[in-house]
Amino acid sequence: MLKLYLLRHAKSSWDDMNQADFDRPLNKRGKQAAPVMGSVLKKKGIKPDLILCSPARRTRETLDLVVDAARLKSPVSFEEHIYEASLGELRRLLRGQKEDRQSILLIGHNPGMANLLSDLTGEYEHFPTAALACISLGIESWRDLEPGTGSLDWILRPKELPD
Repeated sequence: MLKLYLLRHAKSSWDDMNQADFDRPLNKRGKQAAPVMGSVLKKKGIKPDLILCSPARRTRETLDLVVDAARLKSPVSFEEHIYEASLGELRRLLRGQKEDRQSILLIGHNPGMANLLSDLTGEYEHFPTAALACISLGIESWRDLEPGTGSLDWILRPKELPD
């Protein structure tokens, strides 16, 4: 059974309103939340076979903090299609993954993360910044990814975690 972990980037800064959306960094809250979610991965023993990450600044910063806290050694692929991705683009990206990858961590943006979770599981969940979800996929190959092929194992939001 394949596992898909969805992580929305941590909270970003809006201090510079002239800054391009793609270049927005994490704010203080985001820099605190991202390592907490990395600690969750570590405590749960989650070591994805691959990390797919949007190249936007806030997702790259989230990735760095999560990987450091979780002590992950997983290969990372920065995928331009994740930034502002449609549901179809995210599905196509996942369908193109190698057969030997049993678990993937996808770090991206809303509405893509929430839409993908809903599409795969049939469940709608509030997906705030730094939220992390685990989806079990009832398929043997990423090629077979279709709506409804997954079930939501859990979703964690930073505000719901103990301090």
